[in-house]
Amino acid sequence: MELLSIIKIFFLTSLSFLTAFLWTPALTHVLYKYRLGKQIRDGGAAPIFYKLHKGKAGTPTMGGILVWLTVLLLALFFYYGEMLGGGGFFSVFNFLSRQQTLLPLGALVASALVGLLDDYYNVKRIGPNGGGLKMRHRLIVYTLIAAVGALWFYYKLDWDLLRVPFVGNFNIGWWYIPAFILVIVATAFSVNETDGLDGLAGGVLLSCFASYGAIAFLQGRVDLAAFCGVIVGALLAFLWFNINPARFFMGDTGAMSLGVTLGVVAMLTNMALLLPIIGFVLVLESLSVIIQVSSKKLRGKKVFRSAPIHHHLEAIGWPEPKIVMRFWIITAVTAVVGLIAALIDIGFFS
Repeated sequence: MELLSIIKIFFLTSLSFLTAFLWTPALTHVLYKYRLGKQIRDGGAAPIFYKLHKGKAGTPTMGGILVWLTVLLLALFFYYGEMLGGGGFFSVFNFLSRQQTLLPLGALVASALVGLLDDYYNVKRIGPNGGGLKMRHRLIVYTLIAAVGALWFYYKLDWDLLRVPFVGNFNIGWWYIPAFILVIVATAFSVNETDGLDGLAGGVLLSCFASYGAIAFLQGRVDLAAFCGVIVGALLAFLWFNINPARFFMGDTGAMSLGVTLGVVAMLTNMALLLPIIGFVLVLESLSVIIQVSSKKLRGKKVFRSAPIHHHLEAIGWPEPKIVMRFWIITAVTAVVGLIAALIDIGFFS
């Protein structure tokens, strides 16, 4: 049975990569045909950023559609294949279940649609300074989506358990709701900030979802592990076209949805407190923004030449591919460290 579960996860991961890869030309055609290119912030508001990225103006955004739509299509394909009497093949590879994957899939699609609207506003120069939704508006959206997930956990699943690795489980009652919201909002914000260089967010997320997929599998949550695998496969196809120089950008439809979903998966596995380790680069990126904003408000001075920190490294002369690959390496290492911590906590080595 375990071997069949492993085959299921790797088959779906491979199928996701192949599916996403094959329909990318159609997506690229639409993005270029309708000129859905990203607008770069003007030089007056962000002179360093503008100088570094003005050459990318007009590159299509909304590339994150490739990831979440592939995941949605495969989930529906196998679910309805089984429902309509497909049996055998469809039953084995169906990974959409109420208990494990309905919530993360719903969060993925809901936040993706909001992000898609934000990307459209950016392309059409709608909103403040023609840049789409302001960060505070995005945070409100993250909070609303997270609140729905928190209420689902607390009332529908009757779940208020928070695990502290190496210590134990704690029933925290209604405090689970704000804790859930905090994890989702913080993760979504961090992924949004990380999505600033070709391939950066995609590579970081790939390692994070792979690590949580392994944790889910070890917990016996095969459908959730398969769900993470499908995301990993789609991200691999996305990265094929997103590495420098990017054919298209992820956009908020990808960053927002995948950030929210990563947080939901962390809560579903009850290993959210390992997320700062597994997604260390995400923490580093968001922390650099918080430090920069706080310093400008309190001291009237900047700590970094540009924030998040990947733009600071660009500003001091690091080539973009070097930054991206080194952040990929860091995330690969921290994701393995987080996975080892989870294995010890689960008692895998005992």
